[in-house]
Amino acid sequence: MSSHVDVLTEMLSPLESGYLVVVTGAGISVSSGIPTFRGTDPGAIWKRDVTELGTYRFFREDPVESWRWYLSRFSSVLEARPNDAHRAVAALERWQLARGGRFLLITQNVDTLHEDAGSQEMVKVHGTADRIRCPRNGCVHGAPRGSLPRDDFDVGPFLEEPDLRKLPRCPACGEVLRQHVLWFDEYYSEHEDYQWDRVQEAAVTLDALLFVGTSFSVGVTELFLQYAAARRRPTVSIDPGGARAPSPGVQVIQAKSEEVLPAACEALGAPWRS
Repeated sequence: MSSHVDVLTEMLSPLESGYLVVVTGAGISVSSGIPTFRGTDPGAIWKRDVTELGTYRFFREDPVESWRWYLSRFSSVLEARPNDAHRAVAALERWQLARGGRFLLITQNVDTLHEDAGSQEMVKVHGTADRIRCPRNGCVHGAPRGSLPRDDFDVGPFLEEPDLRKLPRCPACGEVLRQHVLWFDEYYSEHEDYQWDRVQEAAVTLDALLFVGTSFSVGVTELFLQYAAARRRPTVSIDPGGARAPSPGVQVIQAKSEEVLPAACEALGAPWRS
């Protein structure tokens, strides 16, 4: 463990007023009871369900089945609690800002565990499970900037008897509401909540890059790998499976993020316990 902590502290300590960007994927939430999407753990979501379920096309073809799948998925997501890795990431943010540096967390996860742990400088680039929105672009509750709290809608009647007539509808235009997430057949620029301009700015200005629990299978990770390599910025990936480095120059730490990140915080003098 000490060698893993050394790798992190050697990257983070010299930053001072520099820009630290942390990119997290589903792996950081596994110990909170949320399975990954494409990871190696036995419960990986896309090992059980074809990726066509996570598309706007599928929602339009079968909104009832789309809602049933997401409700079964999100029940565990919204009941989960942050683990020590989430708390440590929030601590790194406070530590970096306190010494005059910049910090941004970009999470691919739709759970609320990072914000529950205290993260504030954050982009949820794939949306969030605790909100829904109108599928009609231009509606006050739809893209490019509208959404609604999930808790404002009672889905109990739909769960008891799945039927199109019982799905939540937009209070402004009457359309059946959709999940406030980025689907596989959509683009990062389609909703302002994904903050794609902020993500791109971070990619070209960061001074150090830390990946935690990501499988490097989506566009946002490729963006950061490309720019970090081109600008020769130090890059570390924490992966308990010890997967091969996604590109030259990335140092892989084979360890559990909920163990190595708190240890690194302690070495840096960044209080992480809630």
